[in-house]
Amino acid sequence: MNDNRKTHWEQVYQNKGEDETSWFQPRPETSLALIRATGEPLDAPFIDVGGGASRLVDHLLDEGWTELSVLDIAPSALATTRARLGDRASRVNWLEADLLEARLPGPWRIWHDRAVFHFLTDENDRARYLEQLRNNLEPGGHVIIATFAPDGPEACSGLPVQRYAPGELARALGDAFQLQESVTEDHHTPAGKVQSFTYCRFRRRA
Repeated sequence: MNDNRKTHWEQVYQNKGEDETSWFQPRPETSLALIRATGEPLDAPFIDVGGGASRLVDHLLDEGWTELSVLDIAPSALATTRARLGDRASRVNWLEADLLEARLPGPWRIWHDRAVFHFLTDENDRARYLEQLRNNLEPGGHVIIATFAPDGPEACSGLPVQRYAPGELARALGDAFQLQESVTEDHHTPAGKVQSFTYCRFRRRA
């Protein structure tokens, strides 16, 4: 595990409450809509990479999803969500790992990422991400990725980001993934700022 990445994100979650982070959403409506749009059954294997303290898993449990995994590099983030879920936490597979280095227990049918890809400004890191995606997503499976849009912030949590329009994100993923739909979201942070996001739903070619 990359100790610098882990230390950075641990400090973020130790210094801020989950509802104080810029990416906090009490209900992640756009992600939930795109997940439903896959048409997959509620027992489809699903992973939220960089899920951390996100409340997405809470709402998926509410909707009846049963095969859920949440991965994050920061143990504090995962501990926050497990504590929030209480007894329901036992219904989720928790993965404390660096996505770029871990041996993942896939494959999954749906891969969701609102937290990782746009931080990968290094070409080698993006290549490793895509290798993990190809190795751990079923043929015909779905990828939902959110990044900052071209008019979004240039940095987040003290780190530079790579911003994407839908076509740029499609080119980054490559021909193995077909773009199904894209959505632009104006995310309102707890501090009252507005951040422009690009959400894309892809399907892996069989």
